Amino acid sequence: MANTTGLIAAEVAGSVGLILAVLVEVGALLGNGALLVVVLRTPGLQDTLYLVHLCVVDLLAAASIMPLSLLAAPPPGLGRVRLGPGPCRAARFLSAALLPACTLGVAALGLARYRLIAYPLRPGGRPAPGLVLTAVWAAAGLLGALSLLGPPPAPPPAPARCSVLVGGLKPFRPLWALLAFALPALLLLGAYGSIFLVARRAALRPPLPMRGTRLRSDSLDSRLSFLPTLRPRLPGGKAALAPGLAVGQFAACWLPYGCACLAPAAQAAEAEAAVTWVAYSAFAAHPFLYGLLQRPVRLALGRLTRRALPRVPKAWHPRALLQRLKGPPEGPALGPSEARQQAGGFAGGPSLSLPETT
Repeated sequence: MANTTGLIAAEVAGSVGLILAVLVEVGALLGNGALLVVVLRTPGLQDTLYLVHLCVVDLLAAASIMPLSLLAAPPPGLGRVRLGPGPCRAARFLSAALLPACTLGVAALGLARYRLIAYPLRPGGRPAPGLVLTAVWAAAGLLGALSLLGPPPAPPPAPARCSVLVGGLKPFRPLWALLAFALPALLLLGAYGSIFLVARRAALRPPLPMRGTRLRSDSLDSRLSFLPTLRPRLPGGKAALAPGLAVGQFAACWLPYGCACLAPAAQAAEAEAAVTWVAYSAFAAHPFLYGLLQRPVRLALGRLTRRALPRVPKAWHPRALLQRLKGPPEGPALGPSEARQQAGGFAGGPSLSLPETT
């Protein structure tokens, strides 16, 4: 009875995991595709190249390593397909290269936004986006090539070891965790922490007096208006929302995967599916975090949506529909020239007094 209950619980957990994994896959494809279309069709957006790079990396991951994880993941319920030696090495290479390309790209986007906010009038001091992204892909390609130096896939009774967590050489996993997680986390924390400090400093700065404004009088009401409110608030609270969400999402998605890379191989193999799909959920969260939370992207998305949707005919507007239901006016409609002539006749015509009428 206990064995049957355990099998049923394992099947239910596998089915729930499969549904959540499919939702993450669909969200990553649709969200990044929509954000890529909006960015490409809206000229003048800041950090366009970094956003396009992030969308492309997320789409590549959603089209390659995420379906492989759905088909060949270790626990039951997430797929039972066994990969051969060639596909297994390809999956390991893609996983070891695309994940650092994503994390380093997010860190590069955060640094670019910090430079844009802190030094808006010095565009010459920023590094070229092409140079930064070339360095990102060089590091990602190096980590992908190092992942191929591990042992070949095991025979069929044993697990295939096609992921970064359980495959590759022993020193490779700590090196991968250092370059793919620790370094981007430090860069992202420094960039968004500096953005928060700049925004909080701007919020604490008193506003400059406008020209032509009168000086405040020394009355009792003026003195009372300087008193602080009864509910104090932290200055710059709204400015902390976007940096807090960016850093929190990065830590929530990538910290378990980075810690699993530092754990022994046996323990990492047990938690492989869970921490892998928690990390993959970052691909579905990026369009909302770096797209919909940005006001220019929201405005561009609304404009493109209004263009794509069919326009409602003017006859079906509420005011026109109400006029139709009321029917035509009782008297004949006069044109503008006739209305002016009639108004002139009433104003300049002969006025009748009481004796004349008598």
